[in-house]
Amino acid sequence: MDPVEAHLARVLAAIRPVEPARLGLEAAEGTVLAADAAAATPLPSFDNSSMDGYAVHAADIAAATGQAPVALPVTDQVPAGDTRAVTVAPGTCVRIMTGALLPAGADTVVPVEMTDGGTDRARFSQPVVKGNAIRWHGDDVAEGDVLLPAGTRLGPAQIALLGATGHGSVLVRGAPRVAVIATGNELSEPGSPLVPGQIWESNSYMLAAAVRQAGGSATRHRAGDDPETILALIRELSAQADLLITSGGVSMGGEHDVVKAALSGSKAGTITFRKVAMQPGMPQGSGVVGPDRTPILTLPGNPVSAFVSFWLVGRPALAALQGLAPQPSPPARRARLTGPVRSPENRRSYLRGVLGPDGAAVTALTGQGSHQLGALARANALIVVPEEVTSMAAGEVADVISLP
Repeated sequence: MDPVEAHLARVLAAIRPVEPARLGLEAAEGTVLAADAAAATPLPSFDNSSMDGYAVHAADIAAATGQAPVALPVTDQVPAGDTRAVTVAPGTCVRIMTGALLPAGADTVVPVEMTDGGTDRARFSQPVVKGNAIRWHGDDVAEGDVLLPAGTRLGPAQIALLGATGHGSVLVRGAPRVAVIATGNELSEPGSPLVPGQIWESNSYMLAAAVRQAGGSATRHRAGDDPETILALIRELSAQADLLITSGGVSMGGEHDVVKAALSGSKAGTITFRKVAMQPGMPQGSGVVGPDRTPILTLPGNPVSAFVSFWLVGRPALAALQGLAPQPSPPARRARLTGPVRSPENRRSYLRGVLGPDGAAVTALTGQGSHQLGALARANALIVVPEEVTSMAAGEVADVISLP
């Protein structure tokens, strides 16, 4: 059996990042920067007030006290957005609003709550240091600074920074297009009546949700157990997607391994099927299909096997498609086992578990079968048991992968 890392390396070797495109800020949400975004101008681009108040010369109110306040005439008012060239002469003040351009001559802003709020004359009862309540030109970002490096995923804060520095559009890699194909004659659409021998189809919903969670866009497709039908669908979708993911039809030597039958020896592409030293999810396949050599992952049909396989291989593939550097394995933390666990020899187990609130202890759930979605849905972690280990006792410390 192949080590998990060797299988992942082969998958990633077939991945080419999606082509960058320039998108407006609203469309760029959730995408990944394909190039550094630099500041063409400083931020703020002008000196401005951080509070409503009065722009003054600090020296004019240096002697102000509650018993002997200083009164200054209010010569003007500057709201945010006012582009006039206003000046504060010594011995005067200007009413100013948050975000407004700082008048020439002023070296401090006194918040309105520290005054009497006068409109013709304002009374100041305490001194204020120079520079108070002023946002100086460039004190957030200097001109030429790299705002966000290539590889940054654009969320609300990043979009705000780009907008605030004048970027109307950015060069990004958009969400990879992933086609998810669930195979099997036994599958029925959720919500429809079942007859004996059928099951409601869940894998395509699960995998499509996992794709979107990893930054991709997903379309769902179903196929039965006819290899020719499956092959035709794969050929069609390979021209429309950046990645194909199938579930089912790849077990070891089964008569109805329809995905293997469809792709083995076909001219659709280059696919390798292998056993990977992991539990669940041992039967795996990967390669490229179609004239565009679209990457394909063929995952097992048992839902927990498909989930774990996607977590270990699909998510790194999605990261690579977005131009991100995928980690060789999911980041793990260490936690103490609350009870004993077992694992088959020569396979790395990924047991479903619940990590405690403080992250110090983890409990393996009852129901570790590869078909048992109930335990998977309750899990917030995968407990990793190494290949050479067949059992771990309560109190031992294990690697744990957190799940969202």
